[in-house]
Amino acid sequence: MTKGLTDRQQQILRYVVDYIQDNGYPPSIREIGKSFNIESLRGVTVHLDALKRKGYIDRSKTPRSIQIKHPAYQTGHNVKMLPLLGTIAAGAPILADENVEGMIPVPSEMVRNMEGSFVLRVRGDSMINEGIMPRDLVVIKPQATATHGDLVAVLIGEEATVKRIHFNREKKATTLMPSNPNYAPIQIEEENARVIGKVVGLMRDYAGMAF
Repeated sequence: MTKGLTDRQQQILRYVVDYIQDNGYPPSIREIGKSFNIESLRGVTVHLDALKRKGYIDRSKTPRSIQIKHPAYQTGHNVKMLPLLGTIAAGAPILADENVEGMIPVPSEMVRNMEGSFVLRVRGDSMINEGIMPRDLVVIKPQATATHGDLVAVLIGEEATVKRIHFNREKKATTLMPSNPNYAPIQIEEENARVIGKVVGLMRDYAGMAF
């Protein structure tokens, strides 16, 4: 038995390690519970909390966030799994389960010390002159504020869009600027839109296929 672990904790740890090796991303709490006939989510998190406390894993409140920390169980993948978000319901938590389409492997260095980072898939070609193409994946550092000229993700209603944000202090106006002459700037009001993060990275599938 692995030192300091109960039989069940060792079994769950081995399951998580094998799952990551087979799939490239960690299992969900529900999948762990189903595999070990643990009926409640709390029953699973008790074991995961113990593994974290003993230094074998790390995890956050985001979906599929388990990371193997103990050197003896490291898989060698220098990546972090981030949630890929679909349509985001206004007023709901950004990382609510219903918003997550899947998990995307991202180089760990790209999101070092950025808790809660997530991924959005770009729709449309409004930012092509920034080198951001349709279906690209942009990595977002979550934050509710922005500086003039930042490339940000903004939630307008139930859709997230990526644009450069411009502030006109004199007119007290906020504008989202496209990077394609075929699109007009978007004037936004604080009550109708909010910044949800800053773009810190971009990934592309050159084969033209979905990630």
